[in-house]
Amino acid sequence: MSSLDHSHVEIFDTTLRDGLQVEGVSASVDDKLRIAEQLDHLGVHYIEGGWPGANPKDIEFFARASAELDLATSTLVAFGSTRRPKGKVDDDATLQNLLDANTAAVCIVAKSSRYHVEEALRTTLDEGEAMIADSVRHLDGAGRRVLVDLEHFFDGFRDDPEFSFRAIEAAIVNGATHLVLCDTNGGTLPDEVGRVVAEVRGHVGDDVTIGIHCHDDTGCAVANSLAAVHAGSRHVQGTLNGLGERTGNTNLTTMIPNLQVKLGYQCLPDGRLDRLTAVSHHVAETLNRAVNPQAPYVGSSAFAHKAGLHVSAIARRKDAYEHIDPEIVGNGTRFVVSEMAGRATIQIKADELGIELDGAAINNVIDELKRLEHEGYHFEAADASLELLLRRAAGGVPEFFSVESMRVITDELPNGQFSTEATVKVWVGDGDDAERHVWVAEGNGPVNAIDTALRKAVGKAHPRIADIHLTDYKVRILDGAGATGATTRVLVTATDGERDWTTIGVSPNIIEASWRALEDSLVYGLLGATP
Repeated sequence: MSSLDHSHVEIFDTTLRDGLQVEGVSASVDDKLRIAEQLDHLGVHYIEGGWPGANPKDIEFFARASAELDLATSTLVAFGSTRRPKGKVDDDATLQNLLDANTAAVCIVAKSSRYHVEEALRTTLDEGEAMIADSVRHLDGAGRRVLVDLEHFFDGFRDDPEFSFRAIEAAIVNGATHLVLCDTNGGTLPDEVGRVVAEVRGHVGDDVTIGIHCHDDTGCAVANSLAAVHAGSRHVQGTLNGLGERTGNTNLTTMIPNLQVKLGYQCLPDGRLDRLTAVSHHVAETLNRAVNPQAPYVGSSAFAHKAGLHVSAIARRKDAYEHIDPEIVGNGTRFVVSEMAGRATIQIKADELGIELDGAAINNVIDELKRLEHEGYHFEAADASLELLLRRAAGGVPEFFSVESMRVITDELPNGQFSTEATVKVWVGDGDDAERHVWVAEGNGPVNAIDTALRKAVGKAHPRIADIHLTDYKVRILDGAGATGATTRVLVTATDGERDWTTIGVSPNIIEASWRALEDSLVYGLLGATP
Protein backbone atom coordinates (compact mmCIF):
# COMPACT_ATOMS: atom_id res chain seq x y z
CA MET A 1 0.00 0.00 0.00
CA SER A 2 1.32 3.47 -0.84
CA SER A 3 1.69 6.02 1.92
CA LEU A 4 -1.61 7.64 0.86
CA ASP A 5 -3.93 5.12 -0.75
CA HIS A 6 -7.32 6.79 -0.99
CA SER A 7 -9.19 3.47 -0.94
CA HIS A 8 -7.46 1.63 1.93
CA VAL A 9 -6.90 2.21 5.65
CA GLU A 10 -4.53 -0.03 7.60
CA ILE A 11 -5.78 -1.50 10.87
CA PHE A 12 -3.22 -1.86 13.66
CA ASP A 13 -4.55 -3.86 16.61
CA THR A 14 -2.95 -3.32 20.01
CA THR A 15 -5.32 -5.41 22.12
CA LEU A 16 -2.43 -7.61 23.26
CA ARG A 17 -0.51 -4.64 24.62
CA ASP A 18 -2.55 -1.47 25.18
CA GLY A 19 -5.77 -3.44 25.60
CA LEU A 20 -4.38 -5.54 28.43
CA GLN A 21 -3.63 -2.42 30.47
CA VAL A 22 -7.32 -2.10 31.34
CA GLU A 23 -8.07 -2.62 35.00
CA GLY A 24 -9.23 -6.12 35.87
CA VAL A 25 -8.08 -7.86 32.68
CA SER A 26 -5.23 -10.34 32.39
CA ALA A 27 -4.21 -12.84 29.75
CA SER A 28 -1.95 -15.86 29.79
CA VAL A 29 0.52 -16.52 26.98
CA ASP A 30 -1.87 -19.14 25.61
CA ASP A 31 -4.67 -16.55 25.69
CA LYS A 32 -2.52 -14.06 23.77
CA LEU A 33 -1.65 -16.64 21.12
CA ARG A 34 -5.32 -17.56 20.65
CA ILE A 35 -6.34 -13.90 20.41
CA ALA A 36 -3.62 -13.30 17.81
CA GLU A 37 -5.08 -16.16 15.76
CA GLN A 38 -8.51 -14.54 15.94
CA LEU A 39 -7.14 -11.17 14.85
CA ASP A 40 -5.43 -12.82 11.88
CA HIS A 41 -8.71 -14.61 11.10
CA LEU A 42 -10.41 -11.20 11.08
CA GLY A 43 -7.69 -9.83 8.80
CA VAL A 44 -6.16 -6.81 10.55
CA HIS A 45 -2.91 -5.56 9.01
CA TYR A 46 -0.82 -5.44 12.19
CA ILE A 47 -0.98 -7.26 15.53
CA GLU A 48 1.06 -5.64 18.29
CA GLY A 49 2.02 -8.53 20.53
CA GLY A 50 3.59 -6.72 23.48
CA TRP A 51 6.88 -5.37 24.76
CA PRO A 52 9.57 -8.09 24.48
CA GLY A 53 11.87 -8.06 27.48
CA ALA A 54 9.48 -6.03 29.65
CA ASN A 55 8.12 -9.06 31.52
CA PRO A 56 8.39 -12.88 31.41
CA LYS A 57 4.98 -13.23 29.77
CA ASP A 58 5.89 -11.13 26.73
CA ILE A 59 9.29 -12.80 26.46
CA GLU A 60 7.56 -16.19 26.29
CA PHE A 61 4.91 -14.88 23.88
CA PHE A 62 7.41 -13.78 21.23
CA ALA A 63 9.50 -16.92 21.71
CA ARG A 64 6.44 -19.11 21.11
CA ALA A 65 4.89 -16.89 18.43
CA SER A 66 7.61 -17.60 15.89
CA ALA A 67 6.97 -21.34 16.20
CA GLU A 68 3.24 -21.52 16.97
CA LEU A 69 1.64 -18.64 15.09
CA ASP A 70 1.03 -19.14 11.38
CA LEU A 71 -0.35 -15.74 10.42
CA ALA A 72 -1.93 -15.63 6.98
CA THR A 73 -2.92 -11.97 6.70
CA SER A 74 -1.46 -10.05 9.65
CA THR A 75 2.04 -8.86 10.49
CA LEU A 76 3.19 -9.38 14.08
CA VAL A 77 4.73 -6.29 15.68
CA ALA A 78 7.04 -5.98 18.68
CA PHE A 79 6.70 -2.80 20.74
CA GLY A 80 9.43 -0.86 22.52
CA SER A 81 10.93 2.58 22.93
CA THR A 82 13.78 4.69 21.66
CA ARG A 83 17.22 4.38 23.19
CA ARG A 84 17.89 5.87 26.62
CA PRO A 85 18.96 9.50 26.99
CA LYS A 86 22.71 9.80 26.38
CA GLY A 87 22.81 6.07 25.63
CA LYS A 88 24.07 4.17 22.61
CA VAL A 89 21.95 2.04 20.30
CA ASP A 90 24.57 -0.74 20.20
CA ASP A 91 24.16 -1.58 23.87
CA ASP A 92 20.55 -0.54 24.44
CA ALA A 93 18.64 -3.50 25.92
CA THR A 94 15.22 -2.35 24.69
CA LEU A 95 16.34 -2.07 21.06
CA GLN A 96 18.12 -5.41 21.26
CA ASN A 97 14.99 -7.07 22.65
CA LEU A 98 13.03 -5.67 19.71
CA LEU A 99 15.49 -7.25 17.27
CA ASP A 100 15.56 -10.53 19.22
CA ALA A 101 11.76 -10.76 18.93
CA ASN A 102 12.41 -11.44 15.24
CA THR A 103 9.29 -9.70 13.93
CA ALA A 104 9.18 -8.12 10.49
CA ALA A 105 7.93 -4.85 11.97
CA VAL A 106 8.62 -2.98 15.18
CA CYS A 107 6.84 -0.03 16.76
CA ILE A 108 8.75 2.33 19.04
CA VAL A 109 7.30 5.05 21.22
CA ALA A 110 9.08 8.40 20.98
CA LYS A 111 8.67 11.65 22.87
CA SER A 112 7.30 14.32 20.52
CA SER A 113 6.35 16.81 23.21
CA ARG A 114 8.82 19.41 24.47
CA TYR A 115 7.29 19.17 27.94
CA HIS A 116 7.83 15.41 28.16
CA VAL A 117 11.38 15.55 26.81
CA GLU A 118 12.42 18.18 29.31
CA GLU A 119 10.34 17.07 32.31
CA ALA A 120 9.88 13.31 31.93
CA LEU A 121 13.20 12.42 30.24
CA ARG A 122 15.03 15.35 31.88
CA THR A 123 17.15 15.93 28.80
CA THR A 124 17.57 18.49 26.03
CA LEU A 125 15.49 18.84 22.90
CA ASP A 126 18.56 18.06 20.78
CA GLU A 127 19.04 14.81 22.68
CA GLY A 128 15.35 13.98 22.37
CA GLU A 129 15.59 14.40 18.62
CA ALA A 130 18.77 12.30 18.47
CA MET A 131 17.14 9.49 20.46
CA ILE A 132 14.51 9.15 17.73
CA ALA A 133 16.97 9.44 14.84
CA ASP A 134 19.49 6.95 16.23
CA SER A 135 16.85 4.36 17.18
CA VAL A 136 14.99 4.44 13.87
CA ARG A 137 18.24 4.28 11.89
CA HIS A 138 19.47 1.32 13.96
CA LEU A 139 16.25 -0.70 13.56
CA ASP A 140 15.89 0.18 9.87
CA GLY A 141 19.50 -0.86 9.29
CA ALA A 142 18.71 -4.23 10.86
CA GLY A 143 16.03 -4.82 8.22
CA ARG A 144 12.96 -3.98 10.30
CA ARG A 145 9.93 -2.02 9.17
CA VAL A 146 9.81 0.81 11.72
CA LEU A 147 6.61 2.43 12.95
CA VAL A 148 7.02 5.36 15.34
CA ASP A 149 4.34 6.17 17.93
CA LEU A 150 4.76 9.90 18.60
CA GLU A 151 3.63 10.04 22.20
CA HIS A 152 1.62 13.05 23.46
CA PHE A 153 1.79 14.43 19.92
CA PHE A 154 -1.33 16.60 20.01
CA ASP A 155 -0.53 18.10 23.42
CA GLY A 156 3.06 18.67 22.32
CA PHE A 157 2.05 20.20 18.98
CA ARG A 158 -0.27 22.61 20.76
CA ASP A 159 2.56 23.66 23.09
CA ASP A 160 5.55 23.71 20.71
CA PRO A 161 4.88 22.62 17.10
CA GLU A 162 8.47 23.33 16.12
CA PHE A 163 9.84 20.50 18.26
CA SER A 164 7.02 18.17 17.19
CA PHE A 165 8.06 18.70 13.58
CA ARG A 166 11.70 18.05 14.54
CA ALA A 167 10.62 14.71 16.00
CA ILE A 168 8.71 13.90 12.82
CA GLU A 169 11.68 14.72 10.58
CA ALA A 170 14.09 12.70 12.74
CA ALA A 171 11.90 9.64 12.19
CA ILE A 172 11.30 10.13 8.46
CA VAL A 173 14.87 10.92 7.46
CA ASN A 174 16.17 7.82 9.21
CA GLY A 175 13.79 5.30 7.68
CA ALA A 176 10.44 5.22 9.54
CA THR A 177 7.60 3.93 7.37
CA HIS A 178 4.80 5.17 9.65
CA LEU A 179 4.35 8.25 11.84
CA VAL A 180 1.59 7.51 14.35
CA LEU A 181 0.22 10.63 16.01
CA CYS A 182 -0.87 9.74 19.55
CA ASP A 183 -3.49 11.44 21.68
CA THR A 184 -1.95 9.80 24.72
CA ASN A 185 -3.97 11.63 27.38
CA GLY A 186 -7.16 11.32 25.33
CA GLY A 187 -8.12 14.95 25.80
CA THR A 188 -8.12 16.22 22.20
CA LEU A 189 -11.37 16.77 20.30
CA PRO A 190 -12.12 15.91 16.65
CA ASP A 191 -11.79 19.35 15.11
CA GLU A 192 -8.29 19.79 16.51
CA VAL A 193 -7.28 16.24 15.52
CA GLY A 194 -8.39 16.88 11.94
CA ARG A 195 -6.60 20.23 11.73
CA VAL A 196 -3.31 18.90 13.15
CA VAL A 197 -3.29 15.76 11.00
CA ALA A 198 -3.93 17.85 7.91
CA GLU A 199 -1.04 20.15 8.83
CA VAL A 200 1.31 17.20 9.38
CA ARG A 201 0.11 15.59 6.17
CA GLY A 202 0.88 18.78 4.26
CA HIS A 203 4.35 18.90 5.81
CA VAL A 204 5.45 15.31 5.11
CA GLY A 205 3.72 14.69 1.78
CA ASP A 206 3.56 11.12 0.52
CA ASP A 207 6.91 9.99 1.96
CA VAL A 208 5.40 8.25 4.97
CA THR A 209 2.09 6.83 6.18
CA ILE A 210 0.36 8.95 8.81
CA GLY A 211 -1.25 6.94 11.60
CA ILE A 212 -3.57 7.83 14.47
CA HIS A 213 -3.66 6.39 18.01
CA CYS A 214 -6.42 7.72 20.29
CA HIS A 215 -7.58 7.13 23.83
CA ASP A 216 -11.21 7.57 24.84
CA ASP A 217 -11.00 9.87 27.85
CA THR A 218 -13.47 12.33 26.30
CA GLY A 219 -15.52 9.60 24.64
CA CYS A 220 -14.17 10.77 21.27
CA ALA A 221 -11.59 8.11 20.35
CA VAL A 222 -13.59 6.78 17.39
CA ALA A 223 -14.64 10.28 16.31
CA ASN A 224 -11.04 11.51 16.59
CA SER A 225 -9.78 8.59 14.52
CA LEU A 226 -12.41 9.27 11.86
CA ALA A 227 -11.37 12.93 11.79
CA ALA A 228 -7.77 11.84 11.29
CA VAL A 229 -8.71 9.62 8.36
CA HIS A 230 -10.69 12.46 6.77
CA ALA A 231 -7.54 14.59 7.10
CA GLY A 232 -5.26 12.04 5.45
CA SER A 233 -4.36 9.34 7.97
CA ARG A 234 -4.32 5.89 6.40
CA HIS A 235 -3.34 3.86 9.48
CA VAL A 236 -5.58 3.48 12.55
CA GLN A 237 -4.50 1.95 15.85
CA GLY A 238 -6.99 0.61 18.39
CA THR A 239 -8.23 -2.39 20.31
CA LEU A 240 -11.06 -4.86 19.98
CA ASN A 241 -14.04 -3.85 22.12
CA GLY A 242 -12.28 -0.61 23.06
CA LEU A 243 -10.15 -2.17 25.79
CA GLY A 244 -7.35 -0.06 27.19
CA GLU A 245 -6.01 1.92 30.10
CA ARG A 246 -8.37 4.31 31.88
CA THR A 247 -11.39 4.67 29.57
CA GLY A 248 -9.91 2.60 26.75
CA ASN A 249 -8.64 3.02 23.20
CA THR A 250 -10.27 3.52 19.82
CA ASN A 251 -12.76 0.67 19.53
CA LEU A 252 -11.91 -1.20 16.33
CA THR A 253 -15.23 -3.07 16.34
CA THR A 254 -16.84 0.33 15.80
CA MET A 255 -14.09 1.95 13.76
CA ILE A 256 -13.72 -0.77 11.13
CA PRO A 257 -17.37 -0.89 9.99
CA ASN A 258 -17.61 2.90 10.16
CA LEU A 259 -14.70 3.12 7.73
CA GLN A 260 -15.61 0.18 5.54
CA VAL A 261 -19.42 0.26 5.45
CA LYS A 262 -20.13 3.95 5.91
CA LEU A 263 -17.14 5.57 4.18
CA GLY A 264 -16.12 2.96 1.62
CA TYR A 265 -12.52 2.36 2.73
CA GLN A 266 -11.07 -1.14 2.48
CA CYS A 267 -9.90 -2.13 5.97
CA LEU A 268 -10.18 -5.93 5.97
CA PRO A 269 -9.71 -8.47 3.18
CA ASP A 270 -12.80 -9.19 1.13
CA GLY A 271 -15.29 -11.44 2.90
CA ARG A 272 -13.90 -10.85 6.40
CA LEU A 273 -16.16 -8.12 7.81
CA ASP A 274 -18.90 -10.60 8.70
CA ARG A 275 -16.45 -12.20 11.14
CA LEU A 276 -16.34 -9.05 13.27
CA THR A 277 -19.04 -9.93 15.81
CA ALA A 278 -17.80 -13.49 16.34
CA VAL A 279 -14.19 -12.38 16.81
CA SER A 280 -15.26 -9.59 19.16
CA HIS A 281 -17.14 -12.03 21.38
CA HIS A 282 -14.43 -14.69 21.15
CA VAL A 283 -11.80 -12.25 22.40
CA ALA A 284 -14.15 -11.01 25.14
CA GLU A 285 -14.75 -14.58 26.29
CA THR A 286 -11.02 -15.32 26.32
CA LEU A 287 -10.37 -12.25 28.49
CA ASN A 288 -13.45 -12.86 30.67
CA ARG A 289 -14.69 -9.35 29.88
CA ALA A 290 -18.15 -9.33 28.34
CA VAL A 291 -18.92 -7.22 25.29
CA ASN A 292 -21.08 -4.24 26.17
CA PRO A 293 -24.58 -5.32 25.02
CA GLN A 294 -25.10 -1.85 23.55
CA ALA A 295 -21.79 -1.77 21.69
CA PRO A 296 -22.33 -0.51 18.12
CA TYR A 297 -22.38 -3.19 15.42
CA VAL A 298 -21.30 -6.17 17.61
CA GLY A 299 -23.35 -5.82 20.81
CA SER A 300 -26.22 -8.19 21.50
CA SER A 301 -28.56 -5.18 21.60
CA ALA A 302 -27.10 -3.42 18.56
CA PHE A 303 -29.97 -4.65 16.38
CA ALA A 304 -32.50 -5.52 19.11
CA HIS A 305 -35.98 -4.03 18.91
CA LYS A 306 -38.27 -3.61 21.88
CA ALA A 307 -40.88 -0.94 21.19
CA GLY A 308 -43.99 -2.34 19.58
CA LEU A 309 -44.14 0.41 16.94
CA HIS A 310 -40.58 -0.35 15.81
CA VAL A 311 -41.18 -4.08 15.67
CA SER A 312 -44.37 -3.69 13.68
CA ALA A 313 -42.54 -1.59 11.08
CA ILE A 314 -39.42 -3.74 10.93
CA ALA A 315 -41.52 -6.85 10.42
CA ARG A 316 -42.47 -5.36 7.07
CA ARG A 317 -39.19 -3.60 6.17
CA LYS A 318 -35.95 -4.46 7.99
CA ASP A 319 -34.31 -1.17 7.09
CA ALA A 320 -37.05 0.81 8.82
CA TYR A 321 -35.13 0.92 12.11
CA GLU A 322 -31.72 -0.61 11.25
CA HIS A 323 -28.97 1.56 9.76
CA ILE A 324 -27.27 -1.45 8.12
CA ASP A 325 -28.03 -5.10 7.52
CA PRO A 326 -26.65 -6.68 10.73
CA GLU A 327 -25.41 -9.71 8.81
CA ILE A 328 -22.75 -7.49 7.20
CA VAL A 329 -20.90 -7.50 10.53
CA GLY A 330 -21.97 -11.00 11.54
CA ASN A 331 -24.72 -9.89 13.92
CA GLY A 332 -28.47 -10.40 13.65
CA THR A 333 -31.84 -8.80 14.29
CA ARG A 334 -33.46 -9.56 17.65
CA PHE A 335 -36.99 -8.86 18.78
CA VAL A 336 -37.09 -8.23 22.52
CA VAL A 337 -40.29 -8.99 24.37
CA SER A 338 -41.27 -6.79 27.31
CA GLU A 339 -44.23 -4.88 28.70
CA MET A 340 -43.77 -2.52 25.73
CA ALA A 341 -44.43 -5.35 23.28
CA GLY A 342 -47.27 -5.22 20.81
CA ARG A 343 -48.95 -8.05 18.93
CA ALA A 344 -46.32 -7.95 16.17
CA THR A 345 -43.50 -8.46 18.67
CA ILE A 346 -45.15 -11.49 20.26
CA GLN A 347 -46.04 -12.97 16.89
CA ILE A 348 -42.50 -12.58 15.54
CA LYS A 349 -40.99 -14.09 18.69
CA ALA A 350 -43.40 -17.03 18.57
CA ASP A 351 -42.63 -17.58 14.89
CA GLU A 352 -38.88 -17.58 15.68
CA LEU A 353 -39.47 -20.36 18.22
CA GLY A 354 -41.89 -22.31 16.06
CA ILE A 355 -44.80 -21.74 18.47
CA GLU A 356 -48.34 -21.37 17.12
CA LEU A 357 -50.38 -18.75 18.99
CA ASP A 358 -53.85 -17.58 18.02
CA GLY A 359 -55.13 -14.06 18.63
CA ALA A 360 -56.60 -14.82 22.05
CA ALA A 361 -53.39 -16.49 23.21
CA ILE A 362 -51.31 -13.51 22.07
CA ASN A 363 -53.58 -11.13 24.00
CA ASN A 364 -53.21 -13.33 27.11
CA VAL A 365 -49.42 -13.31 26.74
CA ILE A 366 -49.34 -9.51 26.45
CA ASP A 367 -51.49 -9.14 29.58
CA GLU A 368 -49.32 -11.62 31.49
CA LEU A 369 -46.11 -9.90 30.39
CA LYS A 370 -47.36 -6.53 31.58
CA ARG A 371 -48.42 -7.98 34.94
CA LEU A 372 -45.16 -9.84 35.52
CA GLU A 373 -42.91 -6.97 34.46
CA HIS A 374 -44.84 -4.69 36.78
CA GLU A 375 -43.90 -7.10 39.57
CA GLY A 376 -40.23 -6.88 38.60
CA TYR A 377 -39.72 -9.57 35.97
CA HIS A 378 -37.31 -8.66 33.19
CA PHE A 379 -37.69 -11.08 30.30
CA GLU A 380 -35.07 -9.41 28.13
CA ALA A 381 -32.50 -11.00 30.43
CA ALA A 382 -34.30 -14.34 30.75
CA ASP A 383 -34.70 -15.93 27.35
CA ALA A 384 -35.74 -19.33 28.65
CA SER A 385 -38.45 -18.01 30.99
CA LEU A 386 -39.89 -16.03 28.09
CA GLU A 387 -39.96 -19.09 25.86
CA LEU A 388 -41.69 -21.11 28.59
CA LEU A 389 -44.28 -18.34 28.96
CA LEU A 390 -45.06 -18.53 25.24
CA ARG A 391 -45.10 -22.33 25.16
CA ARG A 392 -47.40 -22.51 28.18
CA ALA A 393 -49.78 -20.12 26.43
CA ALA A 394 -49.82 -22.59 23.53
CA GLY A 395 -50.22 -25.58 25.87
CA GLY A 396 -46.84 -27.01 24.91
CA VAL A 397 -45.05 -27.59 28.24
CA PRO A 398 -45.43 -31.02 29.88
CA GLU A 399 -45.74 -31.18 33.66
CA PHE A 400 -42.50 -32.99 34.39
CA PHE A 401 -43.04 -32.58 38.13
CA SER A 402 -45.25 -30.72 40.56
CA VAL A 403 -43.93 -29.44 43.88
CA GLU A 404 -46.28 -29.97 46.79
CA SER A 405 -44.10 -28.15 49.30
CA MET A 406 -40.53 -27.39 50.29
CA ARG A 407 -38.84 -26.38 53.49
CA VAL A 408 -35.38 -25.02 54.23
CA ILE A 409 -33.68 -25.13 57.63
CA THR A 410 -30.39 -23.41 58.40
CA ASP A 411 -28.51 -24.19 61.64
CA GLU A 412 -25.45 -22.54 63.13
CA LEU A 413 -23.15 -25.26 64.39
CA PRO A 414 -21.04 -25.04 67.57
CA ASN A 415 -17.91 -24.40 65.48
CA GLY A 416 -19.49 -21.29 63.97
CA GLN A 417 -20.21 -22.82 60.55
CA PHE A 418 -23.69 -23.07 59.06
CA SER A 419 -25.56 -26.17 57.89
CA THR A 420 -28.45 -25.90 55.42
CA GLU A 421 -31.00 -28.66 54.85
CA ALA A 422 -33.89 -28.71 52.36
CA THR A 423 -36.93 -30.98 52.28
CA VAL A 424 -38.84 -31.21 48.99
CA LYS A 425 -42.17 -33.02 48.43
CA VAL A 426 -42.75 -33.60 44.72
CA TRP A 427 -45.31 -35.38 42.52
CA VAL A 428 -43.79 -36.96 39.41
CA GLY A 429 -45.90 -38.31 36.59
CA ASP A 430 -49.42 -37.65 35.21
CA GLY A 431 -52.85 -38.10 36.80
CA ASP A 432 -53.48 -41.31 38.69
CA ASP A 433 -50.00 -42.58 37.78
CA ALA A 434 -48.26 -39.73 39.59
CA GLU A 435 -45.93 -40.74 42.41
CA ARG A 436 -45.13 -38.71 45.50
CA HIS A 437 -41.46 -38.33 46.44
CA VAL A 438 -40.03 -36.78 49.56
CA TRP A 439 -36.33 -36.02 49.64
CA VAL A 440 -34.02 -34.31 52.08
CA ALA A 441 -30.64 -32.91 51.06
CA GLU A 442 -27.92 -30.72 52.48
CA GLY A 443 -26.30 -27.98 50.48
CA ASN A 444 -24.04 -24.99 50.43
CA GLY A 445 -26.83 -22.55 51.20
CA PRO A 446 -30.61 -22.80 50.67
CA VAL A 447 -30.66 -22.65 46.87
CA ASN A 448 -28.06 -25.39 46.50
CA ALA A 449 -29.88 -27.55 49.06
CA ILE A 450 -33.25 -27.18 47.27
CA ASP A 451 -31.60 -27.88 43.91
CA THR A 452 -29.96 -31.05 45.26
CA ALA A 453 -33.15 -32.34 46.89
CA LEU A 454 -35.27 -31.69 43.79
CA ARG A 455 -32.79 -33.45 41.51
CA LYS A 456 -32.91 -36.52 43.77
CA ALA A 457 -36.71 -36.45 43.78
CA VAL A 458 -37.16 -36.36 39.99
CA GLY A 459 -33.87 -37.85 38.79
CA LYS A 460 -35.17 -41.43 38.41
CA ALA A 461 -38.09 -40.37 36.21
CA HIS A 462 -36.05 -37.78 34.30
CA PRO A 463 -32.41 -38.92 34.23
CA ARG A 464 -31.47 -36.17 31.76
CA ILE A 465 -31.72 -33.71 34.65
CA ALA A 466 -28.20 -34.81 35.58
CA ASP A 467 -26.92 -33.13 32.39
CA ILE A 468 -28.26 -29.73 33.49
CA HIS A 469 -25.73 -27.65 35.41
CA LEU A 470 -26.17 -24.21 36.90
CA THR A 471 -23.39 -21.87 35.79
CA ASP A 472 -24.40 -18.51 37.26
CA TYR A 473 -26.67 -17.09 39.96
CA LYS A 474 -27.36 -13.36 40.21
CA VAL A 475 -29.46 -11.51 42.78
CA ARG A 476 -30.65 -7.92 42.48
CA ILE A 477 -32.64 -5.90 45.01
CA LEU A 478 -35.36 -4.01 43.14
CA ASP A 479 -36.53 -1.60 45.85
CA GLY A 480 -33.77 -0.93 48.32
CA ALA A 481 -36.10 1.21 50.44
CA GLY A 482 -37.77 -2.04 51.54
CA ALA A 483 -34.56 -3.06 53.33
CA THR A 484 -34.60 -6.75 54.25
CA GLY A 485 -38.19 -7.03 52.96
CA ALA A 486 -37.29 -5.69 49.52
CA THR A 487 -38.43 -7.41 46.34
CA THR A 488 -35.65 -9.57 44.91
CA ARG A 489 -34.96 -10.54 41.31
CA VAL A 490 -32.98 -13.74 40.75
CA LEU A 491 -31.41 -14.78 37.45
CA VAL A 492 -30.17 -18.35 37.01
CA THR A 493 -28.04 -19.39 34.04
CA ALA A 494 -27.67 -23.07 33.16
CA THR A 495 -26.27 -25.34 30.48
CA ASP A 496 -26.64 -28.89 29.27
CA GLY A 497 -23.33 -28.80 27.44
CA GLU A 498 -24.94 -27.85 24.14
CA ARG A 499 -27.19 -24.92 25.04
CA ASP A 500 -27.06 -22.10 27.59
CA TRP A 501 -30.16 -20.42 28.96
CA THR A 502 -31.28 -17.96 31.63
CA THR A 503 -34.42 -17.99 33.77
CA ILE A 504 -35.87 -15.52 36.24
CA GLY A 505 -37.77 -15.41 39.52
CA VAL A 506 -39.11 -12.41 41.46
CA SER A 507 -40.42 -12.25 45.03
CA PRO A 508 -39.98 -10.40 48.32
CA ASN A 509 -38.82 -13.81 49.60
CA ILE A 510 -35.37 -14.55 48.15
CA ILE A 511 -35.91 -18.30 48.58
CA GLU A 512 -39.13 -18.15 46.56
CA ALA A 513 -37.53 -15.98 43.87
CA SER A 514 -34.65 -18.43 43.64
CA TRP A 515 -37.01 -21.36 43.47
CA ARG A 516 -39.05 -19.83 40.64
CA ALA A 517 -35.91 -19.27 38.57
CA LEU A 518 -34.57 -22.74 39.41
CA GLU A 519 -37.86 -24.49 38.55
CA ASP A 520 -38.04 -22.77 35.16
CA SER A 521 -34.40 -23.62 34.51
CA LEU A 522 -34.87 -27.34 35.11
CA VAL A 523 -38.16 -27.46 33.17
CA TYR A 524 -36.55 -25.69 30.22
CA GLY A 525 -33.62 -28.09 30.28
CA LEU A 526 -35.92 -31.13 30.40
CA LEU A 527 -38.08 -29.66 27.63
CA GLY A 528 -35.05 -29.51 25.36
CA ALA A 529 -34.14 -33.07 26.28
CA THR A 530 -37.59 -34.42 25.40
CA PRO A 531 -37.46 -36.58 22.21
